[in-house]
Amino acid sequence: MQTLYLIRHTTPAIAPGICYGQLDIDVADSFAAEASNVLHYLPPLQLILASPLLRTRRLAEYLAQARHCELRSDVRLREKNFGAWEGKAWNDIARSEIDAWADDFMGYAAQGGESAQQVMQRVQSLLSEVAQLPQENIALVAHAGSIRAMLAVMGEVALADILQWEVGYGAVIGVRG
Repeated sequence: MQTLYLIRHTTPAIAPGICYGQLDIDVADSFAAEASNVLHYLPPLQLILASPLLRTRRLAEYLAQARHCELRSDVRLREKNFGAWEGKAWNDIARSEIDAWADDFMGYAAQGGESAQQVMQRVQSLLSEVAQLPQENIALVAHAGSIRAMLAVMGEVALADILQWEVGYGAVIGVRG
């Protein structure tokens, strides 16, 4: 039986309250302690799949080296693309745009961004492929948005509750396939 370990990157090096989506930012100075904590919760792994963004790549490389396992990058694990909102303080995004997103959470996409439905489709594609892999313990190092989407696709969290599901920095969520 396959077990997936959904792992969120460690604390990013960006001020709180900024929409950073697919911005390629590094990790905070607390990385070493956070990464060591993540490692503590993981069994031996055969494979790590990671978002190519720096904050996930750093953790995935650390874990792959510590667990002596294969590491692959997959763009389908990236965070949601928030388009024109990226790099802006959440408080500076027009209230009308936030309201439009709230009114159509699954279908709305900020200018130049992607919708939650698009994120769900790309992670569903990835999970279908992962289910065919022979490895038993696989880590997926990703982001809060892509992890929530995976949990919804796998039926672990109801779609209506997806935004309330807290996925903290360095969180490890084990799911049996």
